[in-house]
Amino acid sequence: MKRNRQAGFSLLEMLVVVAIALAAFSLAYVNAQDTIQDSHVSAAYTSTLEAMRQARETAVSQCRIYILTFTAPGTITVAPQNPGVSDLNLKITLPGDVSFDAEPSLPNTKATVPDGIGLGAATGAINFDVNVGAGGSNVIYFWPDGSARDVNGNVNDGIVYLARPGSVTTSRAVTLRGLTGRLRGWRLVPNGAATQWTRI
Repeated sequence: MKRNRQAGFSLLEMLVVVAIALAAFSLAYVNAQDTIQDSHVSAAYTSTLEAMRQARETAVSQCRIYILTFTAPGTITVAPQNPGVSDLNLKITLPGDVSFDAEPSLPNTKATVPDGIGLGAATGAINFDVNVGAGGSNVIYFWPDGSARDVNGNVNDGIVYLARPGSVTTSRAVTLRGLTGRLRGWRLVPNGAATQWTRI
């Protein structure tokens, strides 16, 4: 007498399918985490650039001095020098995993830093007053003529770095030319065994 064979999967086949599914899920999870973290850095960079741009444009349009302050690890405030009722007042907080951060391995010569401003990590993550003295100030005064100055009215070039701490490849930067108030965005990209800044 022949036995009836039931169709189905063996235990070994089921284990193989489960293992493949777990491996695919793990890979998708890692890729999703990288994407989310990269989006946080991009959002922090965009918020920083837009806060600086808005402070400058508001100073010009209202013919008043606006003060932009960077506070570590990740807060930006914009307020008028002499407050009024309907003035622009902003407080921006960067995503929790991103901060004003100049990683130790950033390029650090005049020829390799964005716009030739500062010296990378050696001068800190928030480095304004570059043309005035040693730099390092975290406050910018945007004047009605569109220029960026320090508290004493001196033209104020500078740079701010952002990154996920411990991850140099997530680094972004915003440079400021004080005389014109020109802002530029930068991203650190691999270049062989090293890295270099490229305009965004």
